[in-house]
Amino acid sequence: MSTCKVFTLEDGWVWFFCVIEHWNAECLGWHVTKKGDRFAAIEALTQAVENVFDNTAPGVARGLTLRIDHGSQFVSNGFMKQTHHWGIGVSKGFVREPETNGVVERFHRTFKEQIVHGRSYHSVEDFRKAVAAFIPKYNEHWLLEKLGYYSPFEARKLHQEGKNVVRPPKTILAALPELGEGHGYFILAK
Repeated sequence: MSTCKVFTLEDGWVWFFCVIEHWNAECLGWHVTKKGDRFAAIEALTQAVENVFDNTAPGVARGLTLRIDHGSQFVSNGFMKQTHHWGIGVSKGFVREPETNGVVERFHRTFKEQIVHGRSYHSVEDFRKAVAAFIPKYNEHWLLEKLGYYSPFEARKLHQEGKNVVRPPKTILAALPELGEGHGYFILAK
């Protein structure tokens, strides 16, 4: 889970909160608001819990872990109590090391490239409409290399059918035989 701020002409800075599924990078919940407090963070998480479990009953998400950064919204007592209420464990990324929350950081890069950079929004409502149009497009059509060039929705569907779409990383040792000696690579030991 993470947040970013976007400037609007009439409303100034507005907040975007999102919950991204780690394995398939699907945006499960999001919220755009003028005030970026714990309630806004809880709203995005509530959407995610409802999307996955169809309810927000106590303990419904028991066993899940939510990766957060050290933002005041996420470490607040109210936010922590709400995650505990649903049975969600919390894992904090390392301070000043965004790569420890890399999946959501990569989502933010795509998000900003597609609907933030080079665009102006007049109000929080204008920005909310842009986000509402982008999220389904991303989830349904955005092809991700880590998913074998399937979209997050396609990957989830295939997973539910028992098919594994996540491609294992190609290690340098696995790549060496393909390159051969003509490229200056030699296998020294196996």
